[in-house]
Amino acid sequence: MRIRRGSAAPAPGALAPTGQSPASERPSKAAETGATAPASDMATLAGIPPSQLTPQVSAAIGMLMAEVQKLRDDLAQSRKRIEFLETLADQDALAPVLNRRAFVRELTRMIAYAERYDVTGSVLYFDIDDMKLVNDDLGHAAGDAVLTRVAETLLRESRASDVVGRLGGDEYAVILTQADAQTAAAKAASLAQAVATEPVEWQGRQLNVTLSYGVHTFAGGEAVEQALDAADRAMYARKRRLSGDI
Repeated sequence: MRIRRGSAAPAPGALAPTGQSPASERPSKAAETGATAPASDMATLAGIPPSQLTPQVSAAIGMLMAEVQKLRDDLAQSRKRIEFLETLADQDALAPVLNRRAFVRELTRMIAYAERYDVTGSVLYFDIDDMKLVNDDLGHAAGDAVLTRVAETLLRESRASDVVGRLGGDEYAVILTQADAQTAAAKAASLAQAVATEPVEWQGRQLNVTLSYGVHTFAGGEAVEQALDAADRAMYARKRRLSGDI
């Protein structure tokens, strides 16, 4: 990031014409373009009189400038590498969503936010129905295609402020910011419907995918694993009700 520095006031009698800045205040062409300034310009900035700018000094300054530029390039590459590794560490190995570790971290932040500002948030827990049958009948490649499609749909149908993660296996979760129980239940049903209406194409076959889901609303003050467990239990309770087991 370039930092604009304040320039010293011009000496009396050395004012530039109206609408122009003194030459000493105007950025050099190299500074404007981001290119490395010539050794003579660097020497001037360093306060070295032109009479002392011998070939040896000029060469030394040139080598120093080249080394500084190399360090800048290395730093830029390192920052990009760090950003890539951070993204890699947070993303699920298969689906384009957060992995469990990163999701738990984000849920921790959201619960703390809810407690501090006295607001509610909700976590949705999803389980893909009959996933074992897909893996057993069509193979794990087909199962991976289903997992990926579900993740993509959950991402597409969620708000930018929401967080989608894969907790492991065929289980996903979504954090809804500032959503009460009624809003969260409606959103969970909407997400499940979006998945159900988009069959997964696999080797000429259409695989109909459905989700079971549970909802838990938090207001802060509870542990992350407790919130996830509550949403998980709500999901199984709803699945039993729908199947007529209770």
